[in-house]
Amino acid sequence: MSPYDPSAYPPFAVTVDLVVLTVRRHALCALVVRRGEQPFQGRWALPGGFVRADEDLGAAAARELAEETGLCVHDPGDPAPAPGAGAHLEQLATYGDPDRDPRMRVVSVAHLALAPDLPAPRPGGDADSVRWAPVEELLSPEEGLADEPPAPLAFDHARILADGVERARSKIEYSSLATAFCPPEFTVGELRRVYEAVWGVALDPRNFHRKVTGTLGFLVPAGGTTTRQGGRPAQLFRAGGATLLNPPMLRPEV
Repeated sequence: MSPYDPSAYPPFAVTVDLVVLTVRRHALCALVVRRGEQPFQGRWALPGGFVRADEDLGAAAARELAEETGLCVHDPGDPAPAPGAGAHLEQLATYGDPDRDPRMRVVSVAHLALAPDLPAPRPGGDADSVRWAPVEELLSPEEGLADEPPAPLAFDHARILADGVERARSKIEYSSLATAFCPPEFTVGELRRVYEAVWGVALDPRNFHRKVTGTLGFLVPAGGTTTRQGGRPAQLFRAGGATLLNPPMLRPEV
């Protein structure tokens, strides 16, 4: 085999970007950080950063999330994380447009993280501030964020966010991933509001209850009730062992 000469190939960097989604106040929200450094200083962006030479992509994604926000993700191999242990994390897509970063050639491996209503994050790393924002505001820059002039997300992060939102909307149709937005024990009504927030539609409560409780392995009774929604006590459930839903929860046409 002929000798390999690394200098014969142009160098480039690898980053991870994170689409972190949760449901807050019945709206699908994404985590964004205000960049404290150039390029795009002062603009909102997805959390992320450069991959170190001694770490794999999943470790880099988890590290960047913790450094920039103070949040953590649970081990993807753990089927039942402890309450408050963090978020579901999966690889989303790779973005490699030569001009996506003005500093140099940068390839980004985006990850999608889903979690129940998480606490207010804290800024860190090169993030000047961090917040949860409704995805509709982030993907419609003419509206802008509350009390701020309109401005698009930095880099190609609007595209990455849109892809992450669509991944979440699609996966909750055929998988049990919607329960990743819920606490360990939840009501059917709380799960319905997750679907409504992610899909952006209103669902019939009775039909939804019939579908999710009739889907084998989707939900299992937790053995208790709650009145946290007000009104009559509602039965509590936990996520069942099913990963794929049969039949699927088809998204209504709007």
